[in-house]
Formats: sequence, C-alpha cells, structure tokens
Amino acid sequence: MPDTLMPAAFIGHGSPMNAIEENRYTDAWRDFGASVPRPRAILVISAHWYINATAVTAMRQPRTIHDFFGFPPELFAVEYPAPGDPTIAEEIVEAVKPEWVGLDSDSWGIDHGTWSVLRHAFPDADIPVIQLSINAFKPLQYHLDLAARLAPLRGQGVLIVGSGNVVHNLQMVQFALGATGFDWAHRFDDYARGLMSEQPAEILRVEDLHEFALAVPTPDHFIPLLYVAALAAEASRTCDVLVEGALAGSLTMTAYTLDAHVRLDFASPPGR
Repeated sequence: MPDTLMPAAFIGHGSPMNAIEENRYTDAWRDFGASVPRPRAILVISAHWYINATAVTAMRQPRTIHDFFGFPPELFAVEYPAPGDPTIAEEIVEAVKPEWVGLDSDSWGIDHGTWSVLRHAFPDADIPVIQLSINAFKPLQYHLDLAARLAPLRGQGVLIVGSGNVVHNLQMVQFALGATGFDWAHRFDDYARGLMSEQPAEILRVEDLHEFALAVPTPDHFIPLLYVAALAAEASRTCDVLVEGALAGSLTMTAYTLDAHVRLDFASPPGR
C-alpha cells in the first residue's frame, strides 16, 4: 500500500490529432507522466463517455475506441492496449457507496479522451486503465460529491485524471484563429484558473459568469474538471497549472495537476 497520495490531474485534451502529434501540450502531458510515481491503476473521467448512468469499465482488456470521424487513417490505426482491472473497478464501486455505480464488462473501453493523452503520458500502455462515465442526467454538484468519495483511492495507488476542456464550444470554432482565443474564452478560462489555484471548492462559481453559456454550452467537457477540483478541496489543497493556451477561438487547453512535482516549462502560452 502506498505511503503517500497519488497525484491527480485535469488535462485539456483538444483535438484527437494530439494523439499522434507532438506540441507544447503533448510535451506537458509526457512530462506529467514521467513525474508521478508508477500508479497501481489510472482512473480516467473522459468527456467522451457521457451517458445516462454512472459506470466504470470492468473488462480485463478494454478496446481502443475511435470515437470520431473525418480524421486521417493513421489516427484510426492507433491502439492503446492497456489492460483493465475488474478488481479495481469493484473497489471503485465500493468506494462511492451509497451512490450506485455500474460495472461495464463489455460496452465501452478506452475512448480518445483517454488514450490521446495516455499514449503520451504513459506510452508503454502497461498500467491498468479504468474509465468512469459521466452521468448526463446528474447536476454538477453530483459530480463534485462523487469525486469526493473517490478521494481515498489516491491513497491506494490510483491516479485520477479528468480529460476534457475548460472552454469547449465547437459551434464557434474558427480554425483560422490558430493558437488564440476569443476574449470571452480567455475571461472564463482565467476565472476558472483563479478558482482552481486558490479556491477549488468554489469551482461552481463559474456558473455565475455571463460567459458560462458560451464556454460550457454542453457540460460534457467541463465536468471532468470538477473531479479534480473536488479532490483538491477534499485534501485542502490547490491545483497547479501544467500548461495553458487557447485554440481556434473557442477552445482552451489548460491543464492542472494536484500534488504533482512537474517542472512547469510548458505552463505559459507564447501569447494570446
């Protein structure tokens, strides 16, 4: 049994192409993976398993899911053959009781919100990976409460990772803008960063911002951030910025770590 808590992280994962590209974001993900003790397992809350229930993957060999379209063949050829671990999946179910979490033995697997990050952070794919679904029928407070129940797993060698984007509005994407964001996207991202860095327990204050409806038109990519905010609040800690930046106007790539010792060479963007 580990003597210390495993770190945790929220990763702004952006485009699936990050799985096969190298850039300042993927460099930061790799740096994070190299900085943490070897996990017993990795539990990922991915924006792309957004369903009508709360469940964990419980298969011994989860499949690599290519849950996207319109990308080059080499991206569809990527496999991330990490094992699963039904025993740890059952431990997660027990940890969150009396909340109910189902065991998924054959439906899902490892989606691109997970493997596009992990193939940089843990390229050997030899650590068991379990995904926790995002229950689309539950309010934001539910996810904060569920995350608090997951906190003891950090003392049992489980690395908890949220994967989404703080600002994620695909309807307003303008690729011609490149590595810049709209003013409202930066305002929202900056406000969220202030809370994560100083008052993670107050993360839901972002709902009061006028920009919330633009930054979070659907909650799927934002909810994974709540899991790391809740873990930080549970431990009476704050989060560190791993890397930050904006893309195509209405996406931000900000990533946070909790209790990790990562050199922050990648933290600041080259400009807005």
